[in-house]
Amino acid sequence: MNRRQLLPLLGLVALVVTAGCAGFFGSQPISDEQLDEEPPAPYVWDTEVNAHITITENARFQAVYRLNRTRMELFRRDGFGGRNAIPVSAVRYRYPNGTVITGTELVARGGSINRSRERVSVVLPDDSPDDGGGRLAFTSSSTPKRFSLPAFVNGSYTVVLPPDRRVEVFPFGNVNPRGYEVIADGDQRIIRWDGVETDSVSVRFYLQRDLLIFGGAAAGLTVVGLVGAFYYKRRIDELRERREELGLDVETDDDEFRDDPPPGMG
Repeated sequence: MNRRQLLPLLGLVALVVTAGCAGFFGSQPISDEQLDEEPPAPYVWDTEVNAHITITENARFQAVYRLNRTRMELFRRDGFGGRNAIPVSAVRYRYPNGTVITGTELVARGGSINRSRERVSVVLPDDSPDDGGGRLAFTSSSTPKRFSLPAFVNGSYTVVLPPDRRVEVFPFGNVNPRGYEVIADGDQRIIRWDGVETDSVSVRFYLQRDLLIFGGAAAGLTVVGLVGAFYYKRRIDELRERREELGLDVETDDDEFRDDPPPGMG
């Protein structure tokens, strides 16, 4: 391949590499449709806690955070100590006076919502209080039967589980950090912390019928094990009886020969 043929190929490779680097290291705005999407259910604004999380049945959650700063970064930690941006939609900001604006209105008022590989960065509008103030809400995806997220704010937390989910039986249910209480509200459970100072909040929960399924499976395995042990014991007894019938198990009295000298020595 001569130089003239090589130059266009090198240009194409450089274009691909630079585009990839921009997507890997840079940040991009989130689409207006995603920002202004309607949340699955109305956000819970009127609450005294600093963070209110509602987990829905389709492995999603809605979060409302009380802010004390003008910038917030949204991410999850991976298993190697790094960070990955979380998908966000239906972004809303509520001013301290109760006015609620959409994600695109937040951007139009001088704020920003950009996503990079490591985080979603939210900057509040220019007309928000200097110390942050107000509340930021968004919808994101979760893991079936498990919620885990960094503690973006400190203080009081509430996590509302989907209907018929429970956390009381370990290891199917597990809540971190400790110091929480579980409140029954009809067929739902609400987990509350007066103060969260840890790096993350995680809740593993289960359906009530899961205990019946696991209990039935454990009982079945127990029965199978007992039947197998009984069958194994019966086989051993049968083999012992056959050996005795064939005279293979002839026991000798050691005392009968103990005092006699070896053959030829008497």
